[in-house]
Amino acid sequence: MNLSFFDQFSSPYLLGIPLILISMTFPALLLPSPSNRWVTDRLSTLQLWLINLITKQLMTPLNKKGHKWALILTSLMVFLLTINLLGLLPYTFTPTTQLSMNLALAFPLWLATLLTGLRNQPSTSLGHLLPEGTPTLLIPALIMIETTSLLIRPLALGVRLTANLTAGHLLIQLISTATVALYSTMPAVSLLTLLILFLLTILEAAVAMIQAYVFVLLLSLYLQENI
Repeated sequence: MNLSFFDQFSSPYLLGIPLILISMTFPALLLPSPSNRWVTDRLSTLQLWLINLITKQLMTPLNKKGHKWALILTSLMVFLLTINLLGLLPYTFTPTTQLSMNLALAFPLWLATLLTGLRNQPSTSLGHLLPEGTPTLLIPALIMIETTSLLIRPLALGVRLTANLTAGHLLIQLISTATVALYSTMPAVSLLTLLILFLLTILEAAVAMIQAYVFVLLLSLYLQENI
């Protein structure tokens, strides 16, 4: 059976049951469970250090009101980070390459930040739609432009994450296919493409971490505007 390059992005099924839910919940099983002991193992210490670092980075630009979102944003960051990195392993499926899933994560959180601002400070939130000192003739056009830019924020979040991960997976598959195809005819070129594949895999691991951080960081910046 001939498979296309885009078949890796289709959700796998087993007996007609989609396995995307299993691939979304499986990373949580890899995290060590917290304990009340004073002396823990190295994996738990590393996990605690990483969570503290992520929380500190996300909460630094926010005031005390925004610290209520620490659990949500940190959990989302760890969730995206583990899924993106595990998706680089062979014979695995990356749920964050699905635009529907990324929009399902981005839209509710963006809407929650927007509703928070409209509830706590409606004048300031609506004032972002019209910059101060705008000429009278440009007011209707600027309101429409700012409203459009506000509404496409969740779409931009989802598309950015999907496009970066999809492009990386396609490049890895293309170069790995070329490496195998050239091995029998041009071994030297095949070794060169194998080196490129190794470097690209390291780059994609960095992209997976950066995109998870950018996704959550932009949500925290949207929250900062509304608190």
